[in-house]
Amino acid sequence: MIAGVQDAFADKSKLSDEEIEKTLQGFETRVKTAAEAKMKQDAKESAEKGTKFRDAFAKEKGVKKTESGLLYQVEKEGTGSAPKESDTVMVNYKGTLVDGSEFDNSYKRGEPLSFRLDGVIPGWPEGLKQVKKGAKIKLVIPPELAYGENGVPGIPANSTLVFEVELLDIKADADAKPAAKAEKPAAEKSAK
Repeated sequence: MIAGVQDAFADKSKLSDEEIEKTLQGFETRVKTAAEAKMKQDAKESAEKGTKFRDAFAKEKGVKKTESGLLYQVEKEGTGSAPKESDTVMVNYKGTLVDGSEFDNSYKRGEPLSFRLDGVIPGWPEGLKQVKKGAKIKLVIPPELAYGENGVPGIPANSTLVFEVELLDIKADADAKPAAKAEKPAAEKSAK
């Protein structure tokens, strides 16, 4: 390949333009096939690791599981009412993969994040509806309630996501300013 490129630059190519085109197309196909195989393998491994993590987490004290497969553990109870999907919430949170690698953290940015619950991955509204204002909750979100088989930059396909969330405030839909656009967690932003 390198010799072929060198010959082409020196105008000493041993191949016709058509042969060069076919060779490059063949190389591109092989690279694409190898990349797809790697992505499928990574997705399979991610799914397996996520299943093991969720099985272990489900056995921890105080962990509850919803019908959809979301796992959560209330670390601190809140007061008042729980948010509805149409509400805007203000949260501080840290998001990690099951291996502990962090993909988002509002604490490190130094400011909480506000967003409408109906505009994020399904695991967030389902999990936050389990707690009230002031609560701290750990959410373990299976892939089908997160980014599924697609993944997003920084979050591989079939990833189980782990969020430590502090629900700071809830603004009912009627209280929310219609002109204000809710900001989403970084993982949400990159998916749009």
